[in-house]
Amino acid sequence: ELKEIVFIIQSQSNSFHSERAEDLKRDILKQAADLGKELPTVLLIHQMDGHEGAWTILPLMRDLSVTYGKNSSWIFFCEEDTRIQVAKLLETLGRFDGSKEWFLGKALYDEESTIIHHYAFAENPTVFKFPDFAAGWALSIPLVNKLAKKLKSEPLKSDFTIDLKHEIALYIWQKGEGPHLTPVPEFCTDDVNSYKVDHCATTFSNFLPLCGEPVKKEDVFVAVKTCRKFHGDRIPVVKQTWEREAALIEYYSDYADLSIPTIDLGIPNTDRGHCGKTFAILERFLNHSSPQTPWLVIVDDDTLISIFRLRKLLSCYDPNEPVFLGERYGYGLGTGGYSYITGGGGMVFSRIAVQKLLASKCRCYSMDAPDDMVLGMCFSGLGIPITHSPLFHQVREL
Repeated sequence: ELKEIVFIIQSQSNSFHSERAEDLKRDILKQAADLGKELPTVLLIHQMDGHEGAWTILPLMRDLSVTYGKNSSWIFFCEEDTRIQVAKLLETLGRFDGSKEWFLGKALYDEESTIIHHYAFAENPTVFKFPDFAAGWALSIPLVNKLAKKLKSEPLKSDFTIDLKHEIALYIWQKGEGPHLTPVPEFCTDDVNSYKVDHCATTFSNFLPLCGEPVKKEDVFVAVKTCRKFHGDRIPVVKQTWEREAALIEYYSDYADLSIPTIDLGIPNTDRGHCGKTFAILERFLNHSSPQTPWLVIVDDDTLISIFRLRKLLSCYDPNEPVFLGERYGYGLGTGGYSYITGGGGMVFSRIAVQKLLASKCRCYSMDAPDDMVLGMCFSGLGIPITHSPLFHQVREL
């Protein structure tokens, strides 16, 4: 029965994302009503739990087990841009015996071992399958109950969340004691208009949302972090590729080189972390750039970026909200840690987010502290949620 499925949308509290998630929720409930079925439960993950780690899903298992462990059969997870044919999904899940432990999804695997998966299964990484979240994925209630029980006796270890879909699959697999992911061909990521989607229960709309005209070039200030030893090899690549797309761009270094030109912020270079330099860039943006410039982007000197696509993306966000945008990682989220935007993929700030941050007096605990993690800690303390986009990448996408 449809009422035995709990839909969980991996939503975010930023207004653009929460509105998209609400649209999907309405669509699921309308389809259910049109089928004449008793309505299912549809939950938005950003509304479910006060703690920072709800997006990592595993910390929710105990609550899901307590609340839905008796009267439901499936928990179905999807993203805000997943499109669901409810009748087809019901038929697809009906093929599986809900009294057994099932982990269902569209299977992905690594063709070669990768650093973000800690080189797991290095001998043959193709053997381990993990779900493409965009296509939706499902856990049967017996598996949810089992995971909840395990989490009660062995709380999650406090370390990094880097690629959630792989980490969840590893946790469920339990070194071979738990179920593998079962591939379901009806869970699809083809575009809704593709000729291939006739058999699909789920499809996926485009990653790059279109929200009107791209923001103006002059609305995006780009700060490039560099240091003297990279002036000769990294900066020329930036200048030959994407620099010309940026109307406002400055290079910040430990040495003023007029040929680039770079600006010496008076912060000595550190081998790692760069927290001092990043906070100096934030201060400079607030105090020296035009107050009319709503967006700041901080990138490393080896980050490649499409400013044009970024301008399209930023048209979706309200610069009057405190926005901190990029690729989301987590630290210690099982034990009350925080989320952060990983620096190598680029960090985007609305001016108001920078104002609130610097007004808070939250600062680096050392000059070489990891800037991205300190920023995550600061924004978490301010109650400003970070906003994840799958369009930013710390590690090159394979």
